[in-house]
Amino acid sequence: MNQKLDLAIGLPLHLRERLQNAIDASDPELENAIRNSINRNDRVLASTGLSGFRISNEECLVQLQRICVCFHRMASQLCKRRENRPTLTINDEYDVQDLFHAVLLLDFPDVRKEEWVPSYAGAASRTDFLLKPQETVIEIKKTRNGLNARELGEQLIVDIAKYREHPSCSQLLCFVYDPELRISNPCGIENDLSGVRDDLYVSVIINPKGI
Repeated sequence: MNQKLDLAIGLPLHLRERLQNAIDASDPELENAIRNSINRNDRVLASTGLSGFRISNEECLVQLQRICVCFHRMASQLCKRRENRPTLTINDEYDVQDLFHAVLLLDFPDVRKEEWVPSYAGAASRTDFLLKPQETVIEIKKTRNGLNARELGEQLIVDIAKYREHPSCSQLLCFVYDPELRISNPCGIENDLSGVRDDLYVSVIINPKGI
């Protein structure tokens, strides 16, 4: 049987035969549409924990970057509840972590908090979040008084160095939440620190962005 028919696992036999005929007719548009539809369904099942499907490392990073870019809009919307009902206000780094964690669970059923990182420079520390199936660590920071661009950059450089030693980390996402727009050149920090560092892929995102 054509290997491409693996896409149709679970379909009734008569539909699989019809699909095979369509594939044999060399219709790449149809095949891609079917593949995309099945992948979307698998991603939904994966997010609920109902499937063995594992979101790939590449898809994982894209999804995490989307969360970072939209995070400020989401946090701002939480403050606009009807009738001034209580809500989550983002006052410090722990608040950012709590909200980020809740959003992660929409797409990643296996989110691990505060995993130990191997000792670096004589001190051990913990990750904020580990997505072990995707070998992805998420480090979250929030700007504040005393955490300027230089200090932020120094902290991120140390973080990148220590996560290179983590056995379950092949990619690192560093999200810096800057609601007061304290960082004057966020794109410069992102460009300087993002990229491949000794087989560790690093993505640094600062949001929202000042001038």
